[in-house]
Amino acid sequence: METTSLQHRLTPEERRTFEQTGVLTVENALSPDQVAALTAATDRIHEQALADGQDSHKSYFHPNFIPDDPLFADLVDYPRVLPKVWGILGWNIYLYHAHLIVTPPSGQPRHDKTFGWHQDSGRMNVEMESHPRPRLSLKVAYFLSDTSEEGRGNFWVVPGSHLHDTLDRPAGGHGQPAGATPVLAKPGTAVFFDRRTWHAASPNWSDVTRKVLFYGYGYRWIRTKDDMTVESLWEQSDPIRRQILGDGVNANGYYSPTDADVPLRTWLREHCPEDAA
Repeated sequence: METTSLQHRLTPEERRTFEQTGVLTVENALSPDQVAALTAATDRIHEQALADGQDSHKSYFHPNFIPDDPLFADLVDYPRVLPKVWGILGWNIYLYHAHLIVTPPSGQPRHDKTFGWHQDSGRMNVEMESHPRPRLSLKVAYFLSDTSEEGRGNFWVVPGSHLHDTLDRPAGGHGQPAGATPVLAKPGTAVFFDRRTWHAASPNWSDVTRKVLFYGYGYRWIRTKDDMTVESLWEQSDPIRRQILGDGVNANGYYSPTDADVPLRTWLREHCPEDAA
């Protein structure tokens, strides 16, 4: 990893924003050229899914997409983003979850039905014995299409809800919870969100197809959420990327890591000791 990545460390203001709202938006995280190349790679995958029978009007959810193109792997330890991830979670991290979503125009009229509001991680939210629930992981969403206007299949959030274990939904199944807001993001924007933040997908009522890449980072002792096959990338990856892709010395190293398990910590000790604690 180049030391130039340190200029993208989490700032005090960004930390306050994330701690208070559970969401952090970084505009222009990707260049226009990166957006174009990643969009082309995404389109190839979606076009193949359509050829295989995917409904052209339904949202397409594709997990384990990292091995599908080197461009996707290059975002695993992306220098403009990974420093902010370790700034929030620390250095004992890896990519436990990744999925690509393409949301075509639905062709349906607008409605006011309550969206599918949830916190990430399923049973974790039932079985963890604490309040508020622990963060444990976060996601970074890279927006490839223009969702800067509401109605384009936007990701909705309730800012600050990451500190609440429950969410009051409107009675009758119509309308959204108090404080709910759409995430408005231009192409190239990266949106970080705490897994506990109550969020929901929404229908795409526009004529713009929504395309987003989601990278989920968590502690190395958390199991993968997908049937990930990223081990195929280990041999061609540098040590830090290998860590982020889930490599390690042995099972105990996920709980009590040695330097060989977490080369990110070794690198931080040399270049940014305050983040290596």
